[in-house]
Amino acid sequence: MALPLLTLPKAELHMHIEGSLEPDMMFALAQRNGISLPYDSVAAVRAAYEFENLQSFLDLYYAGAQVLQTEQDFYDLTWAYLHKCAAQGVRHTEIFFDPQSHCDRGIPYETVHHGITQALRDAKTHLDISSGLILCFLRHLSADAAMATLEQALPYGEDIIAVGLDSSELGHPPSKFQAVFDRARAEGLLTVAHAGEEGPPEYIWEAIQLLKVSRIDHGVRCVEDPALVDYLIEHQIPLTVCPLSNIKLCVFESMAQHNLKQLLELGLCVTVNSDDPAYFGGYLLENMTAAQTALDLSDRQMQQLAHNSFRASFLSPQEKQPFLEP
Repeated sequence: MALPLLTLPKAELHMHIEGSLEPDMMFALAQRNGISLPYDSVAAVRAAYEFENLQSFLDLYYAGAQVLQTEQDFYDLTWAYLHKCAAQGVRHTEIFFDPQSHCDRGIPYETVHHGITQALRDAKTHLDISSGLILCFLRHLSADAAMATLEQALPYGEDIIAVGLDSSELGHPPSKFQAVFDRARAEGLLTVAHAGEEGPPEYIWEAIQLLKVSRIDHGVRCVEDPALVDYLIEHQIPLTVCPLSNIKLCVFESMAQHNLKQLLELGLCVTVNSDDPAYFGGYLLENMTAAQTALDLSDRQMQQLAHNSFRASFLSPQEKQPFLEP
């Protein structure tokens, strides 16, 4: 009998909350906040979700974020994602948020933070979903801007478990943000970074050696450097892989060509995640199902991916234990 993926307990470690903005909610929030969208229907928005590369996606992503204006908007966005988690067997999630996308257009940091964190607290109470919040810096902006964002967030540091690095990878190596990540770690925060999606394996090395990351987000290009693969295996540094995203953004031509199975069989600590699910055609369950089907992953391998998701999480050993038992 096939493994029931729906009820298999899972953790999601690579999901941008702004990337869960579904077209119908985009329109609803635009109407609520009196914002004019460059699309005349939900169908027109979905038709725009054909991307040539990472940048073409980011252009639409940042345009969509304009509808997020109030604390209630950020609450509603996060709550909708958490309900999807509850429906798909996700028991723990560590979500990214991009305060610069909002603060740079005049939305107070507190508005963003309070809306998201209240939804996370309510999910623990009402949905039995635990969570963590990861503040991401936009790498196409300056390191000084990232440091200013960190300073804004530090008074709310008890709600934040880590800092991360996202947005346009090419031309913005992790080394650009070394001082910001040093400061974040000095404040007790963990670190993660997007690397090795469009950028080269050297960016993964920089994230490990300079930013001292606990996880690599994406990391699929690590296979181009055998020494790096050996290092990742030896130290079991997790890769938070996003299969549907990789196909949508043309990192791989098709799911059948994705290297997820190869990474898993090499012994890396690989996890499956949805990245920006509203834009890339699926949440965590859809990503796992698509990968299993196209790559002929066994039930044992699917269980390993779920197991890895908790191993790689920032839960305490005691919190992880129930999900790691055979």
